[in-house]
Amino acid sequence: MEVQFVESKNLKEKPTGALGFGKYYTDYMFVMDWDAGQEWHDARVVPYGPLEFDPASMVLHYAQETFEGLKAYRTKDGKVQLFRPEMNAKRFANSNKRLSMPTLPVDMFVDAVKTIVKYSQDWIPTGEGESLYIRPFMFATEAAIGVHAASHYKFMIICSPVGAYYAEGVNPVKIYVEDEYVRAAKGGTGFTKCGGNYAGSLAAQVKAEELGYSQVLWLDGVHRKYIEEVGSMNVMFEIDNKIVTAPCEGTVLPGVTRDSILHILKDWGYEIEERHLSVDELMEAGHNGKLQEAWGTGTAAVISPIGELYYKGDKVTVSDFKTGELTQKLYDTLTGIQWGTIEDPYGWTVVVD
Repeated sequence: MEVQFVESKNLKEKPTGALGFGKYYTDYMFVMDWDAGQEWHDARVVPYGPLEFDPASMVLHYAQETFEGLKAYRTKDGKVQLFRPEMNAKRFANSNKRLSMPTLPVDMFVDAVKTIVKYSQDWIPTGEGESLYIRPFMFATEAAIGVHAASHYKFMIICSPVGAYYAEGVNPVKIYVEDEYVRAAKGGTGFTKCGGNYAGSLAAQVKAEELGYSQVLWLDGVHRKYIEEVGSMNVMFEIDNKIVTAPCEGTVLPGVTRDSILHILKDWGYEIEERHLSVDELMEAGHNGKLQEAWGTGTAAVISPIGELYYKGDKVTVSDFKTGELTQKLYDTLTGIQWGTIEDPYGWTVVVD
């Protein structure tokens, strides 16, 4: 892929101290355009800055927009590596198909990510738990007030140096089981990463926070009884020495971290059940001692332990509100592979030369 480079005349000052998450952005961004009849063209790396587009751009009115999230890691020997970027590329293509947007070939997506990471290498932090968060996204730019698939799109990648998602470390969070709002239904966009999914989840998140809970545990959109996701993460439960997680049947995001954790657990000899788990079964397991551990999985936080569940006035404490032994082991193993401190037996890491 031929990429034009436009050098910035005003490089930013690197942040010092705690990075937080998504607060700072690197000097450059990747941009590429798609037009009907011309396909992908004009790949370029340009200085990070505001965009100018028509007020009638269709993304603002009909929400044709998708995105991804992955990270670049600096290893102790100075190498820069990505983690399973081809999985993000494939999921991005599936999201775009569902929203009638053009797809990006897997190799083109990965090359674009590598390109922007190369130009952002000096922004990759090296502190404990720190990395470079990479946000590829695409949106419709055609100026038209009318509901149809757009004929012009822009694909971009921006990067942000980030610290650990939870500044306090891998500690349990309190979860509110949502029984009013739903996140997704079969035939919809639940399996995609599109902005509308997240906008629609905010009302439940605000409600949970007002009640003193960190995240929402989503139930299915039909029966309002089967566990699907927690916040914007996949969720897993250790029940009676088995790992139970929701199946990916169109309403659950096929997470890269989710897939990686399931691979590791199978190698450790755990029995995995990808099945519909009702909230009643879950709460009962919590009360009778069969619910041993619970955690969310996602790119940003990696693993987030669950310490409490609240459903219709009923509370369950998980693992004495402590990070469970298995949860911690999974976190240490996956982050060890990502940062290159332990061997990668799966070939998941990709070095950026």
